[in-house]
Amino acid sequence: MISVRSRAALLAAIALLVFPALSATPAGAQQQAGAVYTMTNASGANEVLVFDRASDGTLAFVESVATGGEGTGSGLGNQNGVVLTEGGRFLLVVNAGSDEISSFSVTSGGLELADVEPSNGDHPISVTTRNGLVYVLHDGSGGNVTGFRLLPDGALEPVPNSTQPLLGAGPAQIQFAPREQFLVVTEKASNTISVFAVVRGRAQPATSFQSAGETPFGFGFDRQGHLIVSEAFGGAPDASAVSSYDFDGGTPDVISPSVPTNQTAACWIVVTRNGRYAYTSNTGSASVTGYEIGTSGELTALDEDGVTGATGAGPIDMALTTDNRFLYSLDSGAQQISGFAVNADGSLTPLGATGLPGSASGLAAS
Repeated sequence: MISVRSRAALLAAIALLVFPALSATPAGAQQQAGAVYTMTNASGANEVLVFDRASDGTLAFVESVATGGEGTGSGLGNQNGVVLTEGGRFLLVVNAGSDEISSFSVTSGGLELADVEPSNGDHPISVTTRNGLVYVLHDGSGGNVTGFRLLPDGALEPVPNSTQPLLGAGPAQIQFAPREQFLVVTEKASNTISVFAVVRGRAQPATSFQSAGETPFGFGFDRQGHLIVSEAFGGAPDASAVSSYDFDGGTPDVISPSVPTNQTAACWIVVTRNGRYAYTSNTGSASVTGYEIGTSGELTALDEDGVTGATGAGPIDMALTTDNRFLYSLDSGAQQISGFAVNADGSLTPLGATGLPGSASGLAAS
């Protein structure tokens, strides 16, 4: 359990932060070790905001790059609106206001817009990619998923006959399962998880499964292919949880049902690439809850009170760096990105925060 003193120290560290306006990287900044990306999702022209990540995990704003599409100016209730492809060669971004998807080449000189295409649906909110195949999730007009090929130059080519309707309601996220032949979608309003088999790049009709807990939202997979899903429980105070599932054959079978966070509105979730830990952001509690993932997919909360890290108000999207060393949280209420160092035992050490516009959505890190 986190002691009163330790928790107070975490909260004090957050309270003492100065949230600067976006500014260019200062002279003498530490050498770049990676980057963090989010989008403004501003009403009208949408932009990607690029931050250099120093070797100590601190961030410095570098540039904003137009997506060629439009945002909505309000929350999307989603996860994975901004994603990097494997190896970090391309960045994909949804434009929910103009029903488009943008792709960027990630170069040593910065982001270069490669393509903007109609997303083939209403109100795109989430995107996933694996081995050159891209699928987009829409939550408007009943909702659907639809596919694209990502070409070597970053162009997006629609996959014919790949569009499939959703069976549930209130989708939050789409993602490929580790072996690529399945797509998974969480559906908040119907408390369901839908699975689409993918055959020769084309999604097949969905199969729907009941969620272990209420309001399934964000999810990820560990190295053994276990599915880890956050559950917001309708935002009920201190009622949210995380469940894990075996996913062999594309059927989610419960392993650990609704392990409590003891926090409010667990929505977004990330899993470390070594498969040892999962972290969920509690939007109503301004906190992050960490879990240890057992070899069989069982979940154990790292902290009895559920507070593994304290964020600013309204944490939503999260992202881990490719080396698992740093975790970032997009705090919508505080208009900032909070940073944490990820320790070997799964505990988090706060690093500070960087300012953002209030409409920002989506987070990806290299």
